[in-house]
Amino acid sequence: MPRVRAALAVLAASALAAGCAGGARPEVLTARPAPGQQPHLKAPHARALDSYADRLRADYTARAAAARRWGLAETPLRPPPPPARKPAIGTREGFEVDGHEELGLPPVFTTVPTKEKVVFLTIDDGAEKDPAFLRMMSELKIPYTAFLSDYLVKEDYGYFGRMQDRGVTLNNHTLHHPFMPALSYERQKREICGMQDVIEKRYGKRPVVFRPPFGGYDRDTLRAAKACGVKYAPLWNQEVFVDRWEYREWDRGLHPGDIVLSHFRGKAQWKGSMPDMIRRFLRKVTDEGYAVARLEDYL
Repeated sequence: MPRVRAALAVLAASALAAGCAGGARPEVLTARPAPGQQPHLKAPHARALDSYADRLRADYTARAAAARRWGLAETPLRPPPPPARKPAIGTREGFEVDGHEELGLPPVFTTVPTKEKVVFLTIDDGAEKDPAFLRMMSELKIPYTAFLSDYLVKEDYGYFGRMQDRGVTLNNHTLHHPFMPALSYERQKREICGMQDVIEKRYGKRPVVFRPPFGGYDRDTLRAAKACGVKYAPLWNQEVFVDRWEYREWDRGLHPGDIVLSHFRGKAQWKGSMPDMIRRFLRKVTDEGYAVARLEDYL
């Protein structure tokens, strides 16, 4: 609640300053009405502030209660609004292929350029289909991006449809999850364009974001991706599991705009469930003052 009170104080100060600009006095309930008269109503900006404050308190209260239900001591931070001007996304140095820029190939990146203290959660493949995970993410209002492979998703297309109904973007992770550089250009194209067809048929829209399995790609991978309508090829800067984190950078820390990878995995493959993994993820990012933002809002 201290964060909420601080935000409300800032809003109240802003509203008061706006109401007093140019010497005008805000219309508030300060004057005693004459006998038989109704009290003066607050000015529209004051009523709007009260309404916004009420919504802010209700939202925080609901998320704080959800955090407690899911075993979190701290309520996850809310991300800032999506940027009005999207950052320029380029390929990370050292991740280029021959002719990358000249051919207009999708950029390969591990971090989104931003000064905001936000990170992006991305989850790959589709092996685990845990309904508790869907409830947890919905109740906590945590955005994430899914990268799906058809050989796993086809076991339950409906599960990922429910995920999409909750506002999650479903992106391309190939049909069969192969190591792409081991394939010919034509086979890579079938893997990527085939998954584009599946997502369009099942979920109504061809994605423009693609992640190569294992993070492996070559020039043909990106050429095929572009031919299939892909505009971005994000990798990751960190990976979270139930029992550990793995880092790409030497400093082993979070950075503004980092993309974090995880997988749809459960107790059959991990030492815990997907909600267990999310608890580890949220505790770290919240403790370090980061919010979780939606990747597509920055692309």
